[in-house]
Amino acid sequence: MKILYIMFDQLRFDYLSCAGHPTMHTPNIDRIAAKGVRFTNAYTQSPVCGAARMSAYTGRYVSSHGAQWNGYPLRVGEVTLGDHLRDAGVGCWLIGKTHMKADAAGMARLGLAPDSVIGARQAECGFDVWCRDDGLWAEGPDGRYDQKRSPYNEYLKSKGYGGNNPWADFANAATDGDDVASGWFMKNANQPANIDEPDSETPWLTTEAIKFMEATDGPYCVHISYIKPHWPYIVPAPYHDMYGPGDILPPVRDPSELDDPHPVYAAFTQGRVGQTFSKDHVRDTVIPAYMGLIKQCDDQMGRLLDYLDQSGQADDTMIILTSDHGDYLGDHWMGEKDLFHAPSVKVPLIIYDPRTSADATRGTTCDALVEAIDVTATIIDASGQTVPHHVVEGRSLMDYVEGRTPKAPRDYVISEYDYSSHPVGARLGLAPKDARLFMVATQDWKLVHCEGGLPPMLYDLRNDPDELRDLGRDPAYADVRAQMYEHLHAWGLRMSQRVTLSDDDIAAKQAGRKTGVMIGVFEEDDVPADETVCYRVKTPPRS
Repeated sequence: MKILYIMFDQLRFDYLSCAGHPTMHTPNIDRIAAKGVRFTNAYTQSPVCGAARMSAYTGRYVSSHGAQWNGYPLRVGEVTLGDHLRDAGVGCWLIGKTHMKADAAGMARLGLAPDSVIGARQAECGFDVWCRDDGLWAEGPDGRYDQKRSPYNEYLKSKGYGGNNPWADFANAATDGDDVASGWFMKNANQPANIDEPDSETPWLTTEAIKFMEATDGPYCVHISYIKPHWPYIVPAPYHDMYGPGDILPPVRDPSELDDPHPVYAAFTQGRVGQTFSKDHVRDTVIPAYMGLIKQCDDQMGRLLDYLDQSGQADDTMIILTSDHGDYLGDHWMGEKDLFHAPSVKVPLIIYDPRTSADATRGTTCDALVEAIDVTATIIDASGQTVPHHVVEGRSLMDYVEGRTPKAPRDYVISEYDYSSHPVGARLGLAPKDARLFMVATQDWKLVHCEGGLPPMLYDLRNDPDELRDLGRDPAYADVRAQMYEHLHAWGLRMSQRVTLSDDDIAAKQAGRKTGVMIGVFEEDDVPADETVCYRVKTPPRS
């Protein structure tokens, strides 16, 4: 079987028509949902790209793998999805973004040459690369944000787009007379990007995915990882004006949120992004472009689905569709992601399994608590392997997909955020070790623990589903906070670092244990009869 592991960057869980958005039309993603299971309570492991993706690719929590923010290297030796799949003879390929930074120092220490097979896989998060393009080719006074080669820029140059960085000058910019109207300035979001639509990022990546499927035989898992609808918020015609202010939902926010706010929340709302997205005219300009980017993504899903149908692969291809995190878009007086309100920390997750074992759940929704790392475990399980739970901390979702009662449903979910590299950490005067947040959520409650001696945040998800009232300092909810901290304490005591031996390995060693070193034996009769021992009763003769 083939697996398409599709990830969009910064796609909100609720900006799909199958998720109930009244004006955002995504008929092709809806096609996938109609054939599979849509999970309504899926949470990312971190509300920032790099950390979230490293969890998705390792199946491990952020504090387990350690790559806690964008640009933090994933330490050499972390076992990834590609490593698990190759053990079963299943290829694991990348088309698009990972936001992974290689542990160059660790590779050098171990003598791993980047141009060797194992070195290349270490440098590419365990994937074999068909086409890697992280899609952020911005340039500033210190040079490019991303120093890797850009296959997309090379494609644009081959199509005749001029300049050193056509990604910035064409794909993510409009025109203002003879000048470039950069997509980095959100006032330009309502203009069409200065590029032919088939040459823009999302169609280009879809074309690469189809080329891969035409050239590659299964079984395999291919990670098709789109940069959009991540900012810059600008999209080519005809998508730039498909939506307008009349299609925008009112912001989920209340002035009371800013009355005596939590210090961390206040710092984010007072930052440049929060202040910008708190303005109605910004939302009126940006959100239609964001919706246009999603519509373009959905149309490209139509291309993929049509290709699978026409090539006869639809009945042999599993599809998993998700995102790495969401986007506040002005909700809660916030922009971007960074904190743990639903628009940021929840992600869309749809799983379509073509096998008859999944027939009973087609077109259904599941409101169980699930995490992004569960996708890693699901892919391993769907590929016919046993999930190595001493390494992979996610739990397979195949019970849900196949309509069985799950063996180990989650009572709570976890998300983490190390914001020590964000300006907010310095603004609050926190040492790097203290600029950390831990979210634990059940179906009823969400608690955010804040290091650095700061109080927690607490939300009543049943009675305040929009999370407008922080109860973290309300004495009336002390018992609830204590219960949530019990969950966090239990999670903190998990076994997460003994990755070289499983519990089964240890049990087998105990069952077959043979004593070779005599410890605690006073005389021969103290040795159990079933143990083989290395000792001598008589002194051997001298030679």
